[in-house]
Amino acid sequence: MALKPGILTEWPWKSLGNFKYLLLGPFVTHSIYSFMVKEEKERDLVNFIIFPSILARMLHNQLWISYSRYRTAKGNNRILDKTIDFDQVDRESNWDDQVLMHGLVFYGVNLGIPGASHVPMWRTDGAVLAILLHAGPVEFLYYWFHRALHHHYLYTRYHSHHHSSIVTQPITAVVHPFAEIVVYFILFAIPLIGVVLTGTASLVVIFGYVFYIDFMNNLGHCNFEIIPKSLFSVLPPLKYLFYTASFHSLHHTKFRTNYSLFMPFYDYIYDTMDKTSDEVHETALKKPADSPTHVHLTHFTTLDSVYHFRLGFTSLASAPQTSAWFLWILSPFTYFFMLLTSLFGSTFVAERNTLNNQLRSQTWLIPRYKIQYFLKWQRAVINYFVEEAILEADRRGTKVLSLGLLNQGEELNRCGELYIEKYPKLKVKLVDGSSLAAAIILNNIPKGTTRVLLRGNITKVAKAVALALHERGIQVAVFRENESKIPRLDNYAVVTTSYDHKVWLIGEGLTDKEQLKAPEGTVFIPMTQFPPKRLRKDCFYHNTPAMLAPSSLCNLDSCEDWLPRRAMSACRVAGIVHTLEDWKVNECGDTLFCMDKVWQASLRHGFLPLSTAR
Repeated sequence: MALKPGILTEWPWKSLGNFKYLLLGPFVTHSIYSFMVKEEKERDLVNFIIFPSILARMLHNQLWISYSRYRTAKGNNRILDKTIDFDQVDRESNWDDQVLMHGLVFYGVNLGIPGASHVPMWRTDGAVLAILLHAGPVEFLYYWFHRALHHHYLYTRYHSHHHSSIVTQPITAVVHPFAEIVVYFILFAIPLIGVVLTGTASLVVIFGYVFYIDFMNNLGHCNFEIIPKSLFSVLPPLKYLFYTASFHSLHHTKFRTNYSLFMPFYDYIYDTMDKTSDEVHETALKKPADSPTHVHLTHFTTLDSVYHFRLGFTSLASAPQTSAWFLWILSPFTYFFMLLTSLFGSTFVAERNTLNNQLRSQTWLIPRYKIQYFLKWQRAVINYFVEEAILEADRRGTKVLSLGLLNQGEELNRCGELYIEKYPKLKVKLVDGSSLAAAIILNNIPKGTTRVLLRGNITKVAKAVALALHERGIQVAVFRENESKIPRLDNYAVVTTSYDHKVWLIGEGLTDKEQLKAPEGTVFIPMTQFPPKRLRKDCFYHNTPAMLAPSSLCNLDSCEDWLPRRAMSACRVAGIVHTLEDWKVNECGDTLFCMDKVWQASLRHGFLPLSTAR
């Protein structure tokens, strides 16, 4: 929102939410119907391809978003090292409004102007005219309008909304108040109106010009440099006709320079070119990839998780992972992507975080899904990915690598012990986070509890929790099949057949039928990597072991799987704390770190207990 919102700041369909796309319904239906029923000579090709062009624009922008987030997380050629947060994600969540508006206007013009649809595929004279009209009137008028927007009156009421994003990402380009977008649309319509009025319009020019606008907008706001310096050395005039991401990034950091749209020559003419533009461009091109001090190794979860993780859809990534009804439309792409990653995928950087000058953390993602971790014939491949990630982290000087989700499976690699045995000289320390997970579970148990029921599969964490409860004088009840899987706890461990306990510590393998047997008001505390089904509205469910990150931990702009904003899994937190404390020990296999020590260290570094969610 602008500092002092002016008139026509809000988009007219804001109240509709995602239902705003229904506005396209009548036009899309009409275009398809008329195309199907009319004879070939009477078909309206332009009207028919407007909707596919809208989808193509959405895909084009999404590819830029994903690639930009990947490149800025990786670090090479990154321009600004400052961070993006959830406030910016929320502020830029309506980036698709301008695509919707363009579609509605195109449909309206096509229906309202006779003969607007009857254009050839290509006309050279129309292409030349469009280029001249853009380089002349559009760039000139935009330059002066942009400068006017930086006047205090207009800036506070409109343009400050766009400049709230100092660190830009591709969609920042189109995040403006409604009135500002309307003016931009009028400016960009000049070449299109020109070719229509002169009878030189063509399909390639009309939709190609829109693609050019989108491409250049995304390029200028992507926050990594992609244009080589040699391009301007070989063709010096391009320096005045083609801007770079670093050129426009300076406008967002200094505000009073580099006003041009895509062609910087007006900044040269009117002496508003930032003197450091070339230097910033060269510096960004030379910047190497980051060398993380901590790596968190994770993987895809559900098939739809590809849309929920940070490089996917920002609107989904910024909220805890849940089922989204509209994703069924993308099912063919979902399965295709799974097949593609299974055949050709490799581990990649998905996120970076920083903590003052103490920590450079990256999240690496293995291109495998939860379901594949339970397939025996996939284990060798998955272990190869994990092993290669560990060796790469070791080569890059990483201090700690935390094994997230199923990457620390006992059946897969004995909680990471397999790699320690194979590479005894590894400098990077492996952490499975078991001690912190156990500490979080213990601190989630309500005060005054005297007995708990232990259900589900018995894991390393479950054994540690059971032993700690024994030492605290809390009785642990287990069923007969689990009796031999936990330490002998004297009189505090009892074998039971009753479900009448108010606190349940649950692992994998808990059935729906068992949940339904729990008494009203039962507190379910997961000891698992994945959350249980929440079948009971009359009971309380804790999240999987996790903590809230301190405010000093930067660049958190997406949720970790199903956890709420700024929450991190115990394994990830443990890896960060091990790095900050510089502990020279591994936590894998049967090894368990001191629970109290890692818990106190986590609190000392600003991590906070995650409150209970019902």
